[in-house]
Amino acid sequence: MTSTTTEVTAVPAPTARRTAAGRTPEVAPRSTMSSVVPIRAEAFKVACSNCNLRELCLPVGLSDPDLERLDQLVAKRRSVTRGDALFRTGDSFQSLYAVRAGFFKTCVSSEDGRDQVTGFQMAGELLGLDGISHDRHNCDAIALEDSQVCVIPFGQLEELSRDFTPLQHQFHKIMSREIVRDHGMMLLLGSMRAEERLAAFLLNLTQRLQARGFSASSLILRMTREEIGSYLGLKLETVSRTFSKFQDDGLLEVKQRHIRILDEAGLRQLITSTAC
Repeated sequence: MTSTTTEVTAVPAPTARRTAAGRTPEVAPRSTMSSVVPIRAEAFKVACSNCNLRELCLPVGLSDPDLERLDQLVAKRRSVTRGDALFRTGDSFQSLYAVRAGFFKTCVSSEDGRDQVTGFQMAGELLGLDGISHDRHNCDAIALEDSQVCVIPFGQLEELSRDFTPLQHQFHKIMSREIVRDHGMMLLLGSMRAEERLAAFLLNLTQRLQARGFSASSLILRMTREEIGSYLGLKLETVSRTFSKFQDDGLLEVKQRHIRILDEAGLRQLITSTAC
């Protein structure tokens, strides 16, 4: 997909911890396939048991002994260069992927060849749930910046979950969250005007970034405006025009890729006025 301007990562707050969503020092050479980096069990404990994202990812709420059992499940990390695919439509489903660093988009292709963006995933979120039903992925997962994921073999996850009730419960919560997110997207596309869609998108994005220790008001977009439009069901021109309107109305400060929210209450009012 070709696009022009905007590309989302976050601007760290003064107290933010870079490790929560910062770039990994390992950058794989660019290739059509992302590289797989095996790691030792001791190194993985840094990535999971003591990871700053543990309260956002699959291990959320698990005790230290339970985390040690989960540590044995994940055997490798995988680096994905910006623009490369973690998996593509039709690929065999083998694993789930917990985003450790970076940013992804998921998209599906229509019959006429157009890409439809279906979501944006950041550090602490899972990718690959789409493949569970038919044992094949039904979307593409593309890195929007150099990223790294933890690979969770699904067969082993199922086996461990059978006698590991806390893990099973957490996995069900994650799947439920995806259903709720889909319902929210249906509401957004079915009943909201362009201004309301973009306001809801920006507020959701900043809320997720803030949970990772970043600023609640400043962010640098990693997706393009065309990709935002695809996700929100809007044309590129409409997205650009709405950003300009928000800036004219004093809701945002827009400097190319950098967005600063000046009036969060005003953005929320756009959405609540529709609900009323």
